[in-house]
Amino acid sequence: MRNSWSLIKKHLINFLQDEVAVTGLKNVTLGLSGGLDSAVVAVLLKEAFGDNMLAVMMPTQYSSKSSLEDANELIEKFSIPAITVDISEYIETFNGINPFADNLRKGNFSARIRMATLYDISAERKSLVIGTSNKSELLLGYELFSEILQVRLIRLEIFTKAIYLILQNI
Repeated sequence: MRNSWSLIKKHLINFLQDEVAVTGLKNVTLGLSGGLDSAVVAVLLKEAFGDNMLAVMMPTQYSSKSSLEDANELIEKFSIPAITVDISEYIETFNGINPFADNLRKGNFSARIRMATLYDISAERKSLVIGTSNKSELLLGYELFSEILQVRLIRLEIFTKAIYLILQNI
């Protein structure tokens, strides 16, 4: 079984390298939340691109301590190049302008600020943003509009259950 996962991992890494090569870019950028999807993609990107990848953590005043700890543990364990961009001020400004916004609106705004931050960093670094939505999320309709409109989004189309299995074998 371990050999099968090695082949799957190799296939995913080759896929990522091939898709990025088509763009002519050498660097990749992703948002690292501390969740499973971004953790799996971060490890695959590190293996595929080495130090030509950048993980960006974007905490807010609402971020859980455990998510940040998980992300930092992953960064340390796999020597992943990473930066932290605190986006709390954007969220506070939105909340000040929209004092009656419900959690859905606040969550949507937070997601869009994170994506705008990633795209800005990728433009500065001449890199490609790598999305971390999984296939289960896509089938349920949970995807950022900006991801849909991106000229070239590399997405590993794997189901949530497969994410757990991959994590056990990385």
